[in-house]
Amino acid sequence: MTAPDLTTPWRKIAAAAYSGPQDCRIFGTIEADVTETLAYIFRQRKAGQKVTLLHFVAAALARTIHEDIPQINCFLRRGRFLRREHVDVFVTVALRRGQDLTGIILPRGESQSAGALAKFLREEVLKKRRGEDSGFVGSKNTLARIPWPFRRALFLLIKWWVYGLGFRLPFFHIPRDPFGSVILSDIGSHGLATGNAALFPMGRVPVVITMGKMAKKPVVKKGEIVIRDIVPLTATLDHRIVDGAQAGALARGVARRLLHPERLDTAVTPES
Repeated sequence: MTAPDLTTPWRKIAAAAYSGPQDCRIFGTIEADVTETLAYIFRQRKAGQKVTLLHFVAAALARTIHEDIPQINCFLRRGRFLRREHVDVFVTVALRRGQDLTGIILPRGESQSAGALAKFLREEVLKKRRGEDSGFVGSKNTLARIPWPFRRALFLLIKWWVYGLGFRLPFFHIPRDPFGSVILSDIGSHGLATGNAALFPMGRVPVVITMGKMAKKPVVKKGEIVIRDIVPLTATLDHRIVDGAQAGALARGVARRLLHPERLDTAVTPES
C-alpha cells in the first residue's frame, strides 16, 4: 500500500502563511435551536428545493452582520479600518470525497434567500470540480509548487502588497478581498461537534464560524423539558474588530433568525 503524501498543497500554504499563534483571537460557542429550520428544510426538499442547514446558517450570519452589527463588517489596512459594503460569506467545500478543501464566496449574502445561496453554491461547486478555480484558493496549487526557501518570503510579499497596500500582483489572479466578510465551515459533516478555527493571516476576516454536528438535546421551553434539534456554532473572532458586546449580538442574531427559516428563504430588497 502506497503511503499518502503528507505534504499537500494546503499544508505547504499553511506552513508558509502561519508563523504561530496570534494574540488577537477570542472564542465563543452557542447552541442554536434549528428544529424549525430542519422542519422547513424537509418541507422544501419534498417540494424539490435543494437546501441544507448550511445555507440557512450562511443567510442568518450575513443578515445579522448587515442588520445588527454592520460595524464589524470591515478590515484593517495601513492602520485604518475600511468598511465592506456587502456581506460576502466564504464557505469551505470538500472535494474529492473530503481529500481536498476549497472555498466559495457567496456574494451579497445579506439580501439573498437561502434557496438562492444554495443554487449559487451548487453551480460554483460544479465549476470547481471541473477545475475552474480562481482567486487565492484557486491559486494554491501554483503557490504550493514554489520551493520552500522562497515560499514564506512570497507569502509575506503577497500579504504586504495585496492585502496591506491593496494592490494587485500581475503573476497571480488574487482578488483584493478573497475571503469576504465571514468564513463558515461545516465541521459537523466530518463528525465534529465543536472546533476553534484559526484566523487566516491573509484573510482579513474578523469572524470565522464552525458549524458542528447537529444533535437532539433536552431543553426547557415555557417551563417544560422538550427535545430539540441543536447545532453548536463556534466563533473565532478578531479582537481588534469584534468586542464582547458585538460577539453577543452576533450570537443572539443568528440564533433568533434560525427560529424563522421562512424569512431566511425570502430575499431582502435593498433599501433605496
